Amino acid sequence: MAEVHFAVYLPLVVPVFAALAARPLADRLPPAAATWLLAASALALALASSAVLGLLALSALVRIPVVDALGHMSRPVISSSDAVSLPVAIAAGGLLVMAAVAACRAVRRRGRALAAAHRHASSLPGAGQVVVTQDSAADAYTVPGWPCRIVITQGMLAALSARERDVLLAHERSHAQGSHYLFTSVARLAAAANPLLRPVAAQAGYTVERWADERAATQAGDRTLAARAIAHAALATSAAPPGRDAAMTALGLITQEGERRAGRHRGDRPSVDRLSGDRPPVDLPRADLHSAGQVPRRVAALLAPPPRLRLLLLAAAIVLVAISGAAALEAARNLHQLIELAQGQP
Repeated sequence: MAEVHFAVYLPLVVPVFAALAARPLADRLPPAAATWLLAASALALALASSAVLGLLALSALVRIPVVDALGHMSRPVISSSDAVSLPVAIAAGGLLVMAAVAACRAVRRRGRALAAAHRHASSLPGAGQVVVTQDSAADAYTVPGWPCRIVITQGMLAALSARERDVLLAHERSHAQGSHYLFTSVARLAAAANPLLRPVAAQAGYTVERWADERAATQAGDRTLAARAIAHAALATSAAPPGRDAAMTALGLITQEGERRAGRHRGDRPSVDRLSGDRPPVDLPRADLHSAGQVPRRVAALLAPPPRLRLLLLAAAIVLVAISGAAALEAARNLHQLIELAQGQP
């Protein structure tokens, strides 16, 4: 039964390693690949850990005499098994209930926010994808809907040059065309079920922004221009009061401007002096980037060459997630065999 012990606990440990690896993966993989990997891994690990908690709780249920009788199981066989202890199984049941409640609340909150965003997108004036408002405060964001709409204020347009506006539009169109809110939604729902995955969800929010940054830089043909546009937009919104719709906040749609507002409270405003003009890019110190917020990381990433697809790193992450899923399946198989044995089935 030693195999059961290892298999049943492994999916509960892997999310810790995933949380530690989330930021390195987000920084070293191409943004599109990193986004898919982080969102899918968060979902798979949340399902595996929840399944294991359910198996542990079930192992406690089958030890209850009433359940033994209803399931026509041999109590001596069940009692002789040493898969998990009863206190651990009871604790797992409590954690499973908490995870289920948190996930249900997150689904309801997310669903309401999506519905509100759709209503907001439908209520915007005009029939085009891009809507320019007369608000003097600088802001720009993508509203999820069918189809998605892009809102840009006059304040933002006034703060950027013509080429920087093109970068901003390309960035937001990437969000709209790629339905990036779906990736962040999946990651955040997984984190609601398993709080250990919150760093993974946070990095998924970062990589969708990087994804849009890279698309914008490719269309502009100038990575320095894209970095400068991000920095200028950050400075333009640093003094603007939060004016985004509540549904956008609930959805966790981190756009360039929204995350910079959060960043200014941490003191991580990017340096426009470093990005402006025709001077060559300046590499930021690694220690600074390690503690920096999302905006400086995105600017530094654009000033560096595009990240290469590291197949070995990607494969290692996929294998780790696969091992967690396989361990959950193996634990389920062992418990199923125990119940069959207790029922006298071959």
